[in-house]
Amino acid sequence: MIKARGAARRGETDAARALYREALDRFPRNSRARAALHALEAANANPPPEQLDAMIAAYHAGAMDEAVRHGARLTEQFPQSFTVHNLQGAALLALGVLPAAEAAFRRAIAADPDAAACYNNLAITLRRQNRTLEAESIYRTVIDRHPDYADAHYNLGNLLDLAGRAKEAEVAFAATVKIDPSYVEAHYNLGNLRAKRGARGAAVDAYRKAVTLKPDHANAYNNMGGELLLLDRIDEALDAYDHALAAEPENTQAIANRGKVLVLKGALPDAIAAFRHAFAIDPDDRSALLQALFEEAHICDWRHRDQFALTDGPSAAAVQPFATLPFLDDPEHQYRRSLACAAVKFGAGPEGPAQTLPDPEPAADGRTRIGYFSADFHDHATMYLMSGLFREHDRARFDIRLYSYGPPREEDASRAELRRHVDAFTEIGHLTDAQVRDLARDDGLDIAVDLKGYTRGTRSTMFGLRLAPVQVSHMGYPGTIGHPCIDYFVADAVALPPGGEAWFSEKIVRLAGCYQANDDRRVIVPDHRSRADWGLPERDGGRGFVFCCFNHTYKIGPAEFAIWMRLLGEVEGSVLWLLRSNEWAEANLRREAAARGIDPARLVFTKGIPHGEHLGRLAHADLFLDTFNVNAHTTASDALWAGLPVLTLTGRQFAARVATSLVHAVGLPEMAVADAATYETTALALAGDPQRLASLRGRLAENRETAPLFRTRDYTRRLETAYVEMQRRRLAGLTPDHFAVD
Repeated sequence: MIKARGAARRGETDAARALYREALDRFPRNSRARAALHALEAANANPPPEQLDAMIAAYHAGAMDEAVRHGARLTEQFPQSFTVHNLQGAALLALGVLPAAEAAFRRAIAADPDAAACYNNLAITLRRQNRTLEAESIYRTVIDRHPDYADAHYNLGNLLDLAGRAKEAEVAFAATVKIDPSYVEAHYNLGNLRAKRGARGAAVDAYRKAVTLKPDHANAYNNMGGELLLLDRIDEALDAYDHALAAEPENTQAIANRGKVLVLKGALPDAIAAFRHAFAIDPDDRSALLQALFEEAHICDWRHRDQFALTDGPSAAAVQPFATLPFLDDPEHQYRRSLACAAVKFGAGPEGPAQTLPDPEPAADGRTRIGYFSADFHDHATMYLMSGLFREHDRARFDIRLYSYGPPREEDASRAELRRHVDAFTEIGHLTDAQVRDLARDDGLDIAVDLKGYTRGTRSTMFGLRLAPVQVSHMGYPGTIGHPCIDYFVADAVALPPGGEAWFSEKIVRLAGCYQANDDRRVIVPDHRSRADWGLPERDGGRGFVFCCFNHTYKIGPAEFAIWMRLLGEVEGSVLWLLRSNEWAEANLRREAAARGIDPARLVFTKGIPHGEHLGRLAHADLFLDTFNVNAHTTASDALWAGLPVLTLTGRQFAARVATSLVHAVGLPEMAVADAATYETTALALAGDPQRLASLRGRLAENRETAPLFRTRDYTRRLETAYVEMQRRRLAGLTPDHFAVD
């Protein structure tokens, strides 16, 4: 105010006007500043204050039509008045009358070419008319003239973000908060952009600044929780979601996200309650319903499975399609869900819709450079299978690199063994997706292999940035990614028979034998304990038969469980040996058994133990009973390697055909049956025919040394042949295509 009055006394009218407007922009109710501005503009053909005040009062009261009527009358009397034209434009903008608002702002700028806020309003009007390039030009003009005008930087950032120009938008928001550290929404938007590019720690910092300035900013707390969750800072994430819900109790995103944290903390009933609460508030939130059903599958609560039909729709698109696998054996359905998920998760990518295809120079040593990407390079089921592949890779022909992005963990024996057999082991968990892309390209990868797909802990979206000219999905996810960034999917003719290509966005590479890697050096630790030590009945003539299934509980559905209970009813003294997953699944399965007339004590639950010991204890089982919609994968290989026959039902989707591929590849094709009735009669027949079962065991023991499933070196050569063909096609300028390796 003092500076403005001084400028007015010196006759510096434009400077005084600008200072008064700046004061009113910040303090619109400052009557002294408004009166002084009115007095200054009176000499510049402006309306008398009492006439202008009526228009201003209508505007501030939200009576935009009335403000526009006042403005129309005043512009006729005072056609050179900046104030009238600017206020008229603001009222028309609020009413959505965009061409007229644009014209008013342009008249205001003609009256005062140095009015920064008016330029800003004009740019907003142009943007709402989808004239983004013109709007951008206006914002940049304002910033050039008034580099410390925070609103112009902020609005430019929003425009650039909507245009998919994330890097430039981030620069604009960073400039905003540098000018005005109290600009809450700029901190929030900056956090969102950092999160999109995977700069999780920096995103959390931006969100923290936003919630410090505005403690009831529910969305900032919610988004901060998501980044903390990805950083494996689970308790901090839960606290963030609690703050979000304290600010906005019916924020369904925060409710559902809190449910995800509760899943990780093992509080499954509370997690289910959270998901169902979100769905109750917003019945269109099919995502929350699907998550509830998936966790109910983990605790074997099947009472609401008929609701799965309600989970389809746009709001469920962002849920990884892995969650839908247990409910339906339908490859077309899985394909459609994967496409929808990919459209949300990959989007246009943080760098824009088009990614350049890397073109690495040939390696000086002539080797093909292959990078495997996973969060599971440790004591994990996938590594039990794949460790042999890494050991047997022909390092004279292939440069093998592992890129690990799992949460920080101590070195275990599996991890140390992996390091011995590869050219490089690189931790990338702390890097953004763009940084991983740059690293992979600097390493000159020819082929990048995704070992996760749509499974927990995935960062498969980094493949959307093109880590290598050829990208492959293998082992991690039993289905399509649904995005063109993955060129090939490794399968076999049993798990994915001819015609199955229709349900994959990738080109299919079919390996002879089986697609699944295996390690023929897995150690089986002999179990010297008795059956009784495991709570199992001793073998007593025809009694004491042990059916088993060590699959995750989410794979067990009511259809197979009903068969299993009928088998217990038919086979006297038999038991069903299951893996102890969680207390609620155990209670629910016992309840389901009792409801079917089976003593719940005949369900024997066992704890998880080190892998080699687990393989040894399988000797106590007589027959492995597979699940249907999602088969045993690693668990089936475990059983076969340990000498335990596996009975499976051949389904339709890839996840429901894996065990069929395994038993074919180990030389026991009759153990894959075509329907549930045959599954039941076969299991019953084997339980009552010790000689037939012993014959199966004998064949399995013999075939283990010769059948394709466990010949790790042969498998590795077939996969390497596939890599060579992929590389040959690329170098020849050919697009990816289906092919088979004999």
